[in-house]
Amino acid sequence: MRPVRWTETKLSEIRVTLVPAVLPLAAALFLSATLPAAAQQAQEFQTQTGTVLVETLARGLQYPWAVEVMPGGALIVTERPGRLRILREGKLSPAIRGVPDVAEYGQGGLLDVALDPQFATNRTLYLTLSARGDGGYGTVLVRATLSDDQRMLTDVKEVFRMNRFTRAGQHFGSRIAIDRDGSLFFGIGDRGDGERAQDPRDHAGAILHINADGSIPASNPYSGGTEGRAEIWSKGHRNPQGIAFDPADGKLLTVEHGARGGDEVNNPQPGKNYGWPVITYGKDYSGAEIGEGTAKEGMEQPLYYWDPSIAPGALAVYRGNMFPEWNGNLLIAALKYQLLARLERDDTGAITAEERLFDGEFGRIRDVIVAPDGALLMVTDEQNGAVLRVSKAPTQ
Repeated sequence: MRPVRWTETKLSEIRVTLVPAVLPLAAALFLSATLPAAAQQAQEFQTQTGTVLVETLARGLQYPWAVEVMPGGALIVTERPGRLRILREGKLSPAIRGVPDVAEYGQGGLLDVALDPQFATNRTLYLTLSARGDGGYGTVLVRATLSDDQRMLTDVKEVFRMNRFTRAGQHFGSRIAIDRDGSLFFGIGDRGDGERAQDPRDHAGAILHINADGSIPASNPYSGGTEGRAEIWSKGHRNPQGIAFDPADGKLLTVEHGARGGDEVNNPQPGKNYGWPVITYGKDYSGAEIGEGTAKEGMEQPLYYWDPSIAPGALAVYRGNMFPEWNGNLLIAALKYQLLARLERDDTGAITAEERLFDGEFGRIRDVIVAPDGALLMVTDEQNGAVLRVSKAPTQ
């Protein structure tokens, strides 16, 4: 099946309205439950499905990379230079102590944070980061426990380290998706060397799958270790920075960076090859052709791709009550075009349409997640980065 391609046809005009601090009573009551005291204003945006409200929950974060919601509603946020902080009622905590040493190098640093499904009782979380080691730099995944007072990490243990470190400063990946059985899926980019994505004995350019303790699931395609690295789930990925399960059907979905074009949404299957750099829908930054074209026997097609690139930073599947009209949609944070892409899907899961939200309004959007109340949370990849909340605008 040939993948869907986004073209540069403008899909809609987005109207922006500043909501002043003095609001009509109904709106003020709505905001009082959601907007921290530190926030001075919110913005309304008209979308194809209605009006949404974007509130700034916090500023002053240095290149925030990921956000998660903790039990009780506080947020935990990573900053690429190596800090892990908690946002509660509009106030950012000091940096949590005990975060492992991070190599802030090129695109690397402290990357994703994911909370264990039993976090409310075991306080376990997972982090991905770039580390320095023999040969240069590479991606590492650690497990740790957040202390009862939420001020430090304890029991920090490295559960995965990629097998070949180099001096390259790009394409570390790496977000985490936790499966229903508690095992971990995460991506690592090709580390700037496309040929590594085709080597089944190299962790680069792959989706990886491990158990929470670092052991290898029996379901992995190379679990015997004879044909490829046992941790590998799929290969041929350029730089996957978004990964999520659809809560409705358990389908694993990823989004990855192309070069000048060819960003892809994929549904990685065990042992499958997703083509990079042999096939791609993008060209090199120089304008030169890459590989052998857009299709080859034995290599999978993306579900969707962009040309030119939007530089996708994260992916979420919308399942929530606040925006029932978005049920099943994919939400893609974009860095280059500074937007949130909303992809509609039909009953088969095929992507049928795209809407672009917040184009250029907030800077580079690095992460997007669906909060328990159905609102969206986003972080902006900026020196003075922000945490944003997207909710349904109050009716007048």
